[in-house]
Amino acid sequence: MQVTNQFGDQHETSLPNQKGNQYLLPFILITSLFFLWGMAHNLDSVLIPHLKKACNLNNSQSTLIDTSVFLAYFLMAIPSGIILKKFGYKASIIIGLLVFASGAFLFVPAANSLSYVTFLIALFIIGCGLTILETSANPYAAILGDPAKAAWRLNLAATFNGLAAPVATIVGRFILSGKSYTQEELAAMTEIVRNNYFLTEASTVKTPYIILGCVLVAVALLFYFMKLPEVKTQNTDGIASGEGSFFGALKHKHLKWAVIAQFFYVGAQVCVTSFFIRAAQQAGGFDEYTALYYLGLYGTLFLVGRFVGTFLLRYIASNKLLYIYAVLCIMLCLIAILGKGSYVVYALGGLGFFMSIMFPTIFALGIDGVGEDTKPGSSWLIMSIVGGAILPYGMGSLIDYYKDNIQIGYIIPLICFIVILYYGIVGYKHKVQTAVV
Repeated sequence: MQVTNQFGDQHETSLPNQKGNQYLLPFILITSLFFLWGMAHNLDSVLIPHLKKACNLNNSQSTLIDTSVFLAYFLMAIPSGIILKKFGYKASIIIGLLVFASGAFLFVPAANSLSYVTFLIALFIIGCGLTILETSANPYAAILGDPAKAAWRLNLAATFNGLAAPVATIVGRFILSGKSYTQEELAAMTEIVRNNYFLTEASTVKTPYIILGCVLVAVALLFYFMKLPEVKTQNTDGIASGEGSFFGALKHKHLKWAVIAQFFYVGAQVCVTSFFIRAAQQAGGFDEYTALYYLGLYGTLFLVGRFVGTFLLRYIASNKLLYIYAVLCIMLCLIAILGKGSYVVYALGGLGFFMSIMFPTIFALGIDGVGEDTKPGSSWLIMSIVGGAILPYGMGSLIDYYKDNIQIGYIIPLICFIVILYYGIVGYKHKVQTAVV
């Protein structure tokens, strides 16, 4: 007998496990996207100290790398939602991959001309591609199966995002040179020697980003030739619902709080990783390559945290695990601010473990129960990623104000985790505002 499934497709009724099997390949393909945008974000942690040297920047200027990427999330959130509503998940994913690839290829002329502005434009384009991808892939992974396991699926997919962190540090060894000079040493060089140093530093980004761009094009072709089901959200009666409205989605109070919590979470994560290498050098006394090694350990802990968190979410309510982890992150931030030597670096590494489940958990809690507002709700949650554009710049400015004191800057992520703690205890609760007629 022909029936309409939750993809809106006509199909014959079948054994119960057949439905789960048809979700498997789409879910595997979606998880590859989590890895790819994880690579982009984790390479930013390497680019910030690297381009700080190559383009001779201060701390706040170097954080414009984050600003360029995450400002794109804010500006592209609504257009990404429109693209998703108009073209569906598959076409949106392909568009996102190709935009992402074009930004990666733009790194070549940026390095050749030693133009920081061109690097920022390339990163903004990458951010636009990432926004389209995340607006599509996050709700797709959440909806693709049993609604009760949405948070578990998102965390499982996000483990591949975490896998990108240690891989990015391996790539980072081909970008970082291990050479750095003080302003006094640079001033003592001749102009030709100094410019050659800057050009040599900048040129190391070209090969990694050319390879990344080629991989993205290949994955886009794979998605083009693969048949993916188009998921439609359903109401409680099991009937496919409409598409919701962008501003109307905010009638869900728990979604509004999720947007706020996501703003501060992304800001916290970007702050922690953006200054990790420099914090390891300044507080831990490590050289650039050793600092990169510890950033790799941070990434490994982030990955392990995703697996452990995914397991724990089968037994612990997602909001409860979220606020427990937020408390532990607050404690680790205090160590990073007040501690000495290698303990500062260990505390920052520990943050990777406990931050690992926050983004997908906040996302899943935010769109839980919003029905037809799932797609616009997803756009709001992606738009909140603009926290990664604003808060790191504030952290960099704070560090510059305190004469390059990296540790004091970690006050910013400390405040962020306090907000997340509130969300995990109170803000996640479902309340719908209704108009009086």
